[in-house]
Amino acid sequence: MASPSPPAARRRKQTIYHGHRRASPHRPTVRGGLFTNLRSPPPRPRAPDSPSPSTTNTSFRLADWDPHSPSSSSSSSVPSQQSPSASASAAARRLSPLARFLLDALRRHQRWGPPVVADLTKLRRVPPSLVAEVLTARPPPPPPLALPFFLWAGRQKGFRHCFPAFHALASLLSAAGLPAAADQIPDLMRAHGKPVSHPQLTLLVRLHTAARRPLRALHALRRFRHEFDVKPEVHACNRVLGALAAAGHVEDAFQLFDEMSETETRPMPVTFAIMVRALARAGMAETLLEMIGRMRNEVCRPDVFVYTALVKTMVRRGYMDGCIRVWKEMEKDGVEPDAMAYATMVGGLCKAGMVEEAVQLFKEMRSKGLLVDRMVYALLIDGYVSAGRVGDGCRLLKEMVDAGYRADLDIYNTLISGLCGIDREDKAHKMFQIVLREELMPSSDTVSPLLACYAEKGELVMFFGLVDKLAELDLPVVEFLVDFMKLFAGKDGREVKAMEVFDALRRKQYCSVGIYNIVIENLLKIQDRKKALLLFEEMRSSAQFKPDSCTYSHMIPCFVDEGNVEEACSCYNSMMKENWIPSIPAYCALAKGLCKIGEISTAISLVKDCLGTVENGPTEFKYTLTILEACRSKSPEKVINVVEEIIEVCCSMEEIIYSAIIYGFCKYASSTEARQVFTIMRDRDIMSEANFIVYEDMLNEHLKKVTADLVVSGLKLFDLESKLKWTSIID
Repeated sequence: MASPSPPAARRRKQTIYHGHRRASPHRPTVRGGLFTNLRSPPPRPRAPDSPSPSTTNTSFRLADWDPHSPSSSSSSSVPSQQSPSASASAAARRLSPLARFLLDALRRHQRWGPPVVADLTKLRRVPPSLVAEVLTARPPPPPPLALPFFLWAGRQKGFRHCFPAFHALASLLSAAGLPAAADQIPDLMRAHGKPVSHPQLTLLVRLHTAARRPLRALHALRRFRHEFDVKPEVHACNRVLGALAAAGHVEDAFQLFDEMSETETRPMPVTFAIMVRALARAGMAETLLEMIGRMRNEVCRPDVFVYTALVKTMVRRGYMDGCIRVWKEMEKDGVEPDAMAYATMVGGLCKAGMVEEAVQLFKEMRSKGLLVDRMVYALLIDGYVSAGRVGDGCRLLKEMVDAGYRADLDIYNTLISGLCGIDREDKAHKMFQIVLREELMPSSDTVSPLLACYAEKGELVMFFGLVDKLAELDLPVVEFLVDFMKLFAGKDGREVKAMEVFDALRRKQYCSVGIYNIVIENLLKIQDRKKALLLFEEMRSSAQFKPDSCTYSHMIPCFVDEGNVEEACSCYNSMMKENWIPSIPAYCALAKGLCKIGEISTAISLVKDCLGTVENGPTEFKYTLTILEACRSKSPEKVINVVEEIIEVCCSMEEIIYSAIIYGFCKYASSTEARQVFTIMRDRDIMSEANFIVYEDMLNEHLKKVTADLVVSGLKLFDLESKLKWTSIID
């Protein structure tokens, strides 16, 4: 019988591998529980002439393997979720056929063992360049396969690994998140008789700094120096210094800089630039000036770019005293500041409230003929307004316009806010008209100060005239009014005025849920709970202004303070239905209210819900769980230790802490241990005598409730609850 043609043989082999992809008998089948719908896929029907899977594993022949075939053994035997992407396939096509064969052998078995070795030994010899090519493939083989493959290749007779293979293995281990293993590559090189030199150090430093591991890069630098007697070059030191400085390890960077002089590694200007910027970030002005002096004496004088970078770094972190000293040092060096240096210094001085010094630099800048851009004018205007010199800010605006610049909206907003702050709302309104004339679109920062001035003085005609003007401009009026109410009601003493403005807005139908929330919060701040409750009921009955998450979070503490814990729980349940998260004050108030009415179990559940929902819950809630864990050990001494820790960290002993002691011991031990804890707390003056009596009564009530629940549960279990009720009726 004639043998089949090569295409037919290839199709036959594809059928063999396709049949091998059916579900493995060793694959676990998940049934029941949360993953009920997961089932093992049924086995695919196999052709009658297809061999069994056992024969498939041994039917591979190197002579039949086609590295250019898309349906090679690796693509047909690896599960679909592990098949390479299109980019990986393109990278694989750039490899040599032998490298593709080795990678297919490694990926097909997924773990090192005799089957992998059997496939690898089908090649007569694996040269060092082929090992390096396999390790640098994309995607690379995983470390559990790459390292045994590397060692297997090294055991070939007369074989010596090349440097690219060692470097590729180090890169592979570092990329896989195994930096400690990558650091052992120099030891592996020495074991294979390869000399360790500076290129290996440069590679490890580059890998560690790129992965943001500066301390490990520093360790590699020192290890090469002491163990391998490799003197680090200045470029490697610069890279490590930059990584240490960026990570905030200034002391380590300073030690490395001193070690460079011990190894006679001459610093470059870049080295000093890295160090002075690191010292500027840390605000170490004295050391910074010393470093500038060393830079001047050893390499070169710092130029304007170095000084500008230092000024910018220190201004950004608010170290203005050091910044001024650096500026004076620059003048001593005879370095002329450029426009960027002046702009940075003027902005920093204005933010620090040193407006006079900023004005002097501004004048000096103009006298030197440097370009004064709009940013410098804006910074100085903001400094004037912050210092209360609004007239000087307006004068500078005129100079800016005369210089040919067009003011942006932020400059006008700053001046309008400053004019309203000195009760010159007439000029602020003229400034607003200039904004409209300049065809700038006003924002809430533009109109909120004006609206606040009109509301403060009761000029509601002007107030609503401005509101109507915003409506004419098709601006979101209600959103602007929400921002205005936040600004207006946020200052003390305006509670009554805010309520009057709210009533006027309601009459004009300029209202929203956000405005309601601001007014309710303002009323609760002055303890006017009656009006807050009226507004809340008004929102409940309204079809347009239904309460939202913020409303309920305000009202839960209000109801608790009123003694209506049931209504507070109703608000909480309403929030749970809408998947809203209460605020932390709402959680704390509700837990406190539940403890006061003896609902300790519910309060503990609320604590657990809060800590599982909120990103950073209250400290007393965290200690509540700590106390419950201490109660599990049935040891009053451990609970007392937790209580002492709470007092040491200045955390208040809230009701939930005492309730946790009651709940924990009643659940895990007995009421005796809880009484012992309360007695010790009373004797140590942690708890007053009155609170001791209150919480002892609460302990007894909770114990009765727990006992009653256990009795009812037992009756329900034996179906005796109806008989108990019948006996009670007869009695």
